[in-house]
Amino acid sequence: MKKLSADKILHSQGLGTRKQCQYWIKQGEVSINGEIVKDLKQTFDTDDLQFQVFGENYHFYEKIYIALHKPKGYECSHQTQYHLPVFDLLPEHFIQRGIQSVGRLDQDTSGLLLLSDDGQFLHRLTHPKKHIKKYYRVDCRDVIDDEQIAKLQQGVTLHNEKGIFCALDVEQLGKSQLRFAIEQGVFHQVKRMMHAVNNDVVALHREQIGQLNLAQLELDEREWCYLTPADLEKLQFVEQ
Repeated sequence: MKKLSADKILHSQGLGTRKQCQYWIKQGEVSINGEIVKDLKQTFDTDDLQFQVFGENYHFYEKIYIALHKPKGYECSHQTQYHLPVFDLLPEHFIQRGIQSVGRLDQDTSGLLLLSDDGQFLHRLTHPKKHIKKYYRVDCRDVIDDEQIAKLQQGVTLHNEKGIFCALDVEQLGKSQLRFAIEQGVFHQVKRMMHAVNNDVVALHREQIGQLNLAQLELDEREWCYLTPADLEKLQFVEQ
């Protein structure tokens, strides 16, 4: 088990600089496991650690894994130009500890977005060799016919991209609506795949990553939750 001093605990959680955290401790504003911290040199077991700063409760997380129900109108970037950053929907201390999105959803795309400050986790979920399926509900401008579905399943080429891009596990939900998965994650991939079969996307929603389904998380738009160990197990890595 890792043991840390109180100021290192607060700093690791993105709550302030070491100097700020030390000042709060000296002022009696920090409690760990229900007791006010008085000794800056005292260390604490961080396993399942509960602590309070200015009366607000926190749980210690060595790394954080977050699911967010992203609404339209937000960009997956810290430096946005035309829309609000998706990070505005999260607590400030998440930002301070360096949380990043796992891949990106376009500003006009809604649905399941994962975020973490664990670099290895980010790499595993975004590396093309891991073949993690991402499922989308796709609303199209025109009626989708069998020929278009067949072409998507066989795979299409995309301008300036290498390889073939296939739609997996295709379901037709309505005359102009599909649900299918992709394994890659190139720029505007789903939209470009539909355009390649002479149709255009008018609404796009990511429902699932691996076996982790947004509906099962029961998050309304703009809401987020911590991923449990059971949730993380649903993010299957199949390296080829």
